Amino acid sequence: MLKASDRAMNVEYAIRDVILPAKKLEDKGIQVLKLNIGDPGKFDFDAPEHMKKSYCDAIMNGFNYYGDSEGESELRESIVKREKDKNGVDIGVDDVQITTGISEAINLTFGALIDGGEEILMPGPSYPPYSELLKFYGGEPLVYETVEDEDWQPDVEDMREKITEETKAIVVINPNNPTGALYDKKTLKKIIDLAGEHEIPVISDEIYDLLTYEGEHVSPASLSEDVPVIVFNGFSKVYFATGWRLGYLYIADSEGGLDEVKEAIEKLSRVRLCPNTPGQKGANAGLTGSMNYLEENLKKLEERRDFAYKRLNEIENIQTQKPQGAFYIFPKILGGPWKNDKEFVLDVLNNAHVLFVHGSGFGEGGERHFRSVFLPPIETLEKAFDKLEKFMRKRL
Repeated sequence: MLKASDRAMNVEYAIRDVILPAKKLEDKGIQVLKLNIGDPGKFDFDAPEHMKKSYCDAIMNGFNYYGDSEGESELRESIVKREKDKNGVDIGVDDVQITTGISEAINLTFGALIDGGEEILMPGPSYPPYSELLKFYGGEPLVYETVEDEDWQPDVEDMREKITEETKAIVVINPNNPTGALYDKKTLKKIIDLAGEHEIPVISDEIYDLLTYEGEHVSPASLSEDVPVIVFNGFSKVYFATGWRLGYLYIADSEGGLDEVKEAIEKLSRVRLCPNTPGQKGANAGLTGSMNYLEENLKKLEERRDFAYKRLNEIENIQTQKPQGAFYIFPKILGGPWKNDKEFVLDVLNNAHVLFVHGSGFGEGGERHFRSVFLPPIETLEKAFDKLEKFMRKRL
């Protein structure tokens, strides 16, 4: 057998890895309630009609060619306006790259930053592609603590203690995946100031920026005068178009300290040819058209968030903080016979037929936790959590 590369074989992605044992149950005819993947399109959410129509019209009107590697100028101009209107950030079209979702934005950025041996500071727990892609490029994840009893807010002093000469950037995921935390302006300003002290950029993942329930999202780019900020965003979550695989990154850098990194990202963008051309027409319609759909979707999500928070805290040996953004909840497992959280998740799957994601799959800080989405209707959530409660009673 031809040996595969170690860097590829060592990649793990817990959110989708847990689907493999679930499929074995489904192959036997067992119904599994899947609360593992943050995909609104799997439930009663959909991209708005004007976005879908624009996408379809683009296909029918011949926008089926290779586009510009950096993305279509029309969409990039709309992103510039969007970021100015929402965050007060002054960027130009040349600062924006369209990507195949945020996953590719992470890939391009780490490919441009990392030669091997460098460190990136990221929250614990954290969205898995940050650590996995960093390690793929030979970098080293440095994890800073987020404090569960303080609604998973970042510990800036812990961040300060962990920065070394090899640290190339600080990652902020806000609202956070997997915890649903929303970081306040004061904390973000401290992070910007810390990055400035060490002359490193902040990488800000803002894919859930308009999905908040208490408080409003603040972008670090809006708080920085001279610290460069690389922002990731896209159309999967706020615009409910997950399968379109369209995102973007932009670099807010008034001093030009990231000019070479920007050039490297552009080179990598050309190697992968271009993002989805007709889809960009639909994405642009999302940025320029009505967002009235968002109010109703937020109302549904908040009701489901409140139900999940209340119901999970009623289950013995399960305890959770209330998420303030996104559509995830990250409960703690207080006791039981399981050696670790992955064993717990697989036990729940095999015996209660409900699929969660083990918290350790999100790295340091996720141990003895699990992540659930609260995207399904309350009737489905109730059924899943009733099964979980019955399972816990049997095990404890």
